[in-house]
Amino acid sequence: MAAQPESIAVTRHDVSRQIASFAAGFDASSIPREVFERAKHLILDSIGIAFASGGYDFAAKALAGVCALDSGAGKTAVIGHNERLDLRNAILMNGILVHGLDFDDTHAKGVIHATASVLPTVLGVAAAQAKSGKELLTAYVLGIELATRLGAVAKGGFHQLGFHPTGLVGTFGCAMAAAWLMGANTQQCQDALGLSLSTAAGSLEFLEDGAWNKRMHPGWAGAAAVTSATLAMNGYRGTSRPIEGRFGLFNSYLGERWGFDIDLATENLGNAWEVLAVSVKPLPACHFTHAAVDAAIRLHQQGLRKEDIESIHVLVPYEVIKTVCEPLESKRRPANSYEAQFSIPYLVATGLLKGRMTLEELEDQALSDPEVLKLCKITNYAADPDTAFPKYYDGEVIVHLKNGKVLREREAINRGAVDRPLTSDDIKQKFYDNMALRVTPQRAEQVERAVLDLDGSTANELARILGQA
Repeated sequence: MAAQPESIAVTRHDVSRQIASFAAGFDASSIPREVFERAKHLILDSIGIAFASGGYDFAAKALAGVCALDSGAGKTAVIGHNERLDLRNAILMNGILVHGLDFDDTHAKGVIHATASVLPTVLGVAAAQAKSGKELLTAYVLGIELATRLGAVAKGGFHQLGFHPTGLVGTFGCAMAAAWLMGANTQQCQDALGLSLSTAAGSLEFLEDGAWNKRMHPGWAGAAAVTSATLAMNGYRGTSRPIEGRFGLFNSYLGERWGFDIDLATENLGNAWEVLAVSVKPLPACHFTHAAVDAAIRLHQQGLRKEDIESIHVLVPYEVIKTVCEPLESKRRPANSYEAQFSIPYLVATGLLKGRMTLEELEDQALSDPEVLKLCKITNYAADPDTAFPKYYDGEVIVHLKNGKVLREREAINRGAVDRPLTSDDIKQKFYDNMALRVTPQRAEQVERAVLDLDGSTANELARILGQA
């Protein structure tokens, strides 16, 4: 039988080897000071969210489940809790805490919540390896740089085909961060990448019913990555071309169904720093919704009254419609807080009616507010013809009034985007607001100091301070 031609999506680029070599040789001296500082503030943001998450039912149930799996002899800290768990179980749990409120940062081009997987991984592995705080930070930067670039390769395609890149791609970035902390050479890094191909996972099916699957994706990515890195360090071989191979990450998950650009995986690697392009969320909802919600809030501030509204029309990027607009009837009446966080009708209606969108608007009482639900029923959507997605998660709200007038409010650059970033002071304020849900101001100050002074401390000292209720 004649050989069949390769798929046009298959690349000859030796991307996996390039990534492995970069990871093995990564050096803290190559990282600019501003990147280290931004990294510390991104970590601070995520730790504040993790503390806040600890007060929710999903966190209690997750911890009960993880403890049931644990040996009971673990030493790895759980953020905001007194428990000590086996390394992989702690990484899973900390990922759930960071990502559980969907308030954690996003890399727009990669469409990935990279910190939610990389931070739990390096926090656990660096402490287990008795590394310095600067080494923890270096591993964090490495993981973010690789995970975000791999996410960008897909050009939004993972979401279109039902995959969650935070879990799927996050595994590879975490594997390299873990392997670096373990002192891996290039071959060991390549084996860790290869093994990660068989453990990476993340489905968007949770969107259909508001299930909790997504909350565990980042921590699972970290736990899987540590498994791959540890096996590789002990000589277990992984496939050599997990990124670009015929059945590698992109050809298997995207293939001819969605275009991708493999060159983005290594573009400007080591010269341009994606840590600086990570967006901190100002609102506790899917980042795809933020522009429309902020536009709705501004309309409220202009004096819009609910009784004057005839209908609401929201423009969003075509690429996000499946995630935050469909199925429309379910989005118009979210059954729980998680569905609400991915619902354009609910979030826009809340912004128009209340002029705010906080964690309080995700409580059960808010979800059943009849006035909000009335507005949800008259909210529709369409693809935005002027979108700049994925550079910006933009959007527009158009309100038709009963008197025939039409009000429009557009958010061309969402708050937190690379060209409109939250400042370090903004991040600190968000951190303190989240910490106030669980701890005293004095405890919050202790955690802030531990994170912002990390490059002069140790991973174990940070873990000790974080691992207290």
